[in-house]
Amino acid sequence: MAKPAWWGSPNHVSNRLRLEVEMMRATFADTFQLMVPKRDLLYWVGNVEINLKGIPQREHTLKILYVEDYPNRPAEAYVLQPHVYSEKHQFEDGQLCLFNPRDGVTYGWNPSRSTAVTVTGWAIQWLYAYYTWRATGVWPGKQESISPRDQGGRRRRR
Repeated sequence: MAKPAWWGSPNHVSNRLRLEVEMMRATFADTFQLMVPKRDLLYWVGNVEINLKGIPQREHTLKILYVEDYPNRPAEAYVLQPHVYSEKHQFEDGQLCLFNPRDGVTYGWNPSRSTAVTVTGWAIQWLYAYYTWRATGVWPGKQESISPRDQGGRRRRR
């Protein structure tokens, strides 16, 4: 018998998912929509405007994907439109690299306190950092190399 999804089922939604929906609505109103295309796939998708001069497109579509072992691992963030590329700050599948796992629960993902709102906020900050990097050649903030082991075997683009 298959293990039930962390979020419950269509007939019995978990308290955690109820909290996630409440927090996303309180923070982003109706900017993000919860999508459930199949029983084991759950994600938010929405358009945010990046208010910077000189960027080719202000509106960006973000996808915040809940992973199978959420909340023990954070949701994953992707930019669906327009295409963005950062060789050091994205994984090969396009997932945004949002934090250093070595920062621990104080500055990184905290399964008991972080939500999709956390990941969405980080994704929006990532977009501002990305365009700053494109304009200046310097990624804002602290950077360090993380081995694939620290990222659960995932590889960043090189």
